[in-house]
Amino acid sequence: MNNVTLTIDGIQVTVPADYTILEAAREANINIPTLCYLKDVQQIGACRMCLVEVVGGRALQAACVSPVSEGMVVKTNTEKIRKSRKTILELLLSNHNRECTSCVRSANCELQALCREYGVDDYPYDGPMSETTIDEMSPSIVRDNSKCISCRRCIATCTKIQKIGAIGVSKRGINTTVGSIFGHSLVDSPCVNCGQCILACPVGALHEKESISDVWAALHDPDKYVVVQPAPAVRVTIGEEFGLPMGTVATGKLATALHRMGFDKVFDTDFGADLTIMEEGTELIERISNGGTLPMITSCSPGWVKYCETFYPEFIPNLSSCKSPHEMAGAVIKSYFAEKEGIDPSKIYVVSVMPCTAKKFEAKREELSNGGFADVDAVITVRELARMIKSAGIDFARLPDGDFDKLCGESTGAGVIFGATGGVMEAALRTVYEKVTGKELADVNFHEVRGIEGIKEAEIDLDGKKITVAVAHGTGNASELLEAVKRGEKNYTFIEIMGCPGGCVTGGGTPIVSSKDLQYVNPKTERANGLYAEDAGKPKRKSHENDEIKALYDNYLGAPGSHKAHELLHTHYVARVKYKR
Repeated sequence: MNNVTLTIDGIQVTVPADYTILEAAREANINIPTLCYLKDVQQIGACRMCLVEVVGGRALQAACVSPVSEGMVVKTNTEKIRKSRKTILELLLSNHNRECTSCVRSANCELQALCREYGVDDYPYDGPMSETTIDEMSPSIVRDNSKCISCRRCIATCTKIQKIGAIGVSKRGINTTVGSIFGHSLVDSPCVNCGQCILACPVGALHEKESISDVWAALHDPDKYVVVQPAPAVRVTIGEEFGLPMGTVATGKLATALHRMGFDKVFDTDFGADLTIMEEGTELIERISNGGTLPMITSCSPGWVKYCETFYPEFIPNLSSCKSPHEMAGAVIKSYFAEKEGIDPSKIYVVSVMPCTAKKFEAKREELSNGGFADVDAVITVRELARMIKSAGIDFARLPDGDFDKLCGESTGAGVIFGATGGVMEAALRTVYEKVTGKELADVNFHEVRGIEGIKEAEIDLDGKKITVAVAHGTGNASELLEAVKRGEKNYTFIEIMGCPGGCVTGGGTPIVSSKDLQYVNPKTERANGLYAEDAGKPKRKSHENDEIKALYDNYLGAPGSHKAHELLHTHYVARVKYKR
């Protein structure tokens, strides 16, 4: 690729010839504001916030869609440009719900931040606002059109990245509306509750359905025994909400904060992840040995499971029958733990802290209960937990390191890496290899299934018996992989699929990173690196080495794959309304 040299605000910069002015400015450390632009997702020049002046041009141009050229001279900070950007913001506010103090995105809103930067302190275009709706029917996502600025970032994410298309545009001009297909609620659309639209939204038009008040009510109820369990990805995402660098491992501070909030027990979903590997690994070995349905596909991502049920019901028999880690842990807490501690299971209230909005949907599934009790009573996202910690007056960044409680709190490195794409596969391979071969792994790191490539493939030698595996993250990549399997072009033994691009570390419930920051950092890699670092530092890195897991089987379940284990830890899935791709 040839390079070109241009001048931006007096700074000479040389960039590839296929760059836009926006990308070139970034290389020169010049910030051009955007709203509709989202790196690697959308660049349509619709919002006009990125207008710049190209010397010799007839009009201001949108930097996100304007290609660079040799010798080009660009100005990004003239009086005309600043006035144009301020006017654009004022026009957006003329049809925007401005109740910022009660908005979930207050202080983390891209529109609000730009208004501060450009000195918008009045509403010169104030007038009647368009009729809006608030859709709260989904168990996972709330859509508030009174705050929508029609940037279309949610649409691009849902359509281009996830390849679902649950959100679209209707009407034109001032009456343009972003919403579900056919004007339906999200709950009646093909939405899989992944929440990637929330991460894409620059304002508060999309947010998770909150369970904060339910959790506080349970904590203040003397008749309830409240147990909390955070997912693997929470330890490398929660710190961002308190100013810590992206990817910081905050496991100890997380445990301390949860104890101080008043939970009766603080367990770890990583324990459930190790348990999942024991059951899932056993299931895979059984399918391989006894002619079961292959490829077996992981079932720990509820967004992926619903996507399979909705778009690819023919692959339901391929899904592992294992519940997801937090559901397994919830089932164990309300049975094994309750019995050990002499607590009435009906009084136990299990709270899961998840990086995933789809977990809210999953927790309400009728298929996921035991003895008449839901395995998990409430799911809160990383963002919700951060708000609870702040309202409790806890200074998270300065907390000492604590630890999880025993019985369901021990984890291995294998459980930790569940939060990254490829992590479930790697954790399973560590155990399956040793169970099949009877040999100890010389190197537990399966680097071939790591990384953020959309689809990863590998051939694994189990001491002479070779199996083929694949990893896909994001439902768009999952679709590509499944179509190849359907056409007979690919033949796998085991597939890991995560509903969100990057896996759980960039799930719909994780800290929201602005489009500006996304031009410089990649949360998928930064957060995953934190998980792999914690894994590397663990004294035990294989799920079958977890002493608490061993005790659970010895004292309660019998053995992986036993009848009792199936009753408690396994489930089934159902075909939903079939949507054609």
